[in-house]
Parts: sequence; structure tokens; C-alpha cells
Amino acid sequence: MAGTSNGPDEAAITTINVTPLVDIILVVLIIFMATAPLIQRRAIKVDVPKATHHDRSATEAVQIVMNEKRELFLAGKKLDAGELGKALQDHVAASPGVHVTLSADKALAYGEIVGLLDLVRGSGVKKIGLEVRPPSGSGGSGAPAPEKPGAGRNR
Repeated sequence: MAGTSNGPDEAAITTINVTPLVDIILVVLIIFMATAPLIQRRAIKVDVPKATHHDRSATEAVQIVMNEKRELFLAGKKLDAGELGKALQDHVAASPGVHVTLSADKALAYGEIVGLLDLVRGSGVKKIGLEVRPPSGSGGSGAPAPEKPGAGRNR
């Protein structure tokens, strides 16, 4: 007969195997944790310069952004230079080893970036990193991209 067991040792499986469910949930959690910072950083439009030799940041850092309009943002909040200095001093007072990541638009003059770095250092921050992105089309080999034939020649 269909649906009946042929012996006393055969019983219907009535338990749920939880291991595959936990594996799937952990993978989804890791995906969300990896993409959440990327979603937040897209809120402010900054054209960061590209560099072939860079390191991924492994520590939690306070994000400072200066966009092309010379507007300053600390962790996504718009501030002027005085407010930024005060906020950084508060961060340093709360955590003396605070890490700061600076993202600035590549169209800004070198002197403006040095002025911003001076402001950050003057607030007591000791660990500052400059955010760069790998050039488009780089295979991540760390080697500079080859120049195109004829590039840089005046005609």
C-alpha cells in the first residue's frame, strides 16, 4: 500500500534540517554587511582620484568628504571648516586613536587638500588616510596601466 511502512524500524521523517537554512541566512547577512557601506557612500557625489597602488582599509574610520563645490561633510553631515575642526576635536577626545579617511574630488587644487589636511591634523587626528580608487579596467595587478600608443604627443 502506498504511504505505509513495510517494517517496524521505518518511520516518517518529521524533523526539519536547519543547517542549510542557517547557511543561507549567514550568506545573506554577509552580503548585506558588505554592501551597506557602499550604499551610504553613494549619497555624496565625489570624483575620487584613481591609483594603481592602494590598500583596503581594515579599520573603522571617520569619513571626511570635500566635493567639487568645496563643501565639507563629516560622516555624511555637511559642516563648515570651523564646525569640522570642533567635531574632529570631539572625536579625538572620545577616542584618541581615531582613524580619518579623506575623500576629495580630483578637480580640487592641491593647496586646498593640504589646507584640509592641516585642519584635520590641527584637530589632533594622528591617523589620516586618503581614499583612492583603482583605475577602471585594471586587473588589480598593482602595475600601472600601459600607455596608449601615441599618448602625450602634440601634433
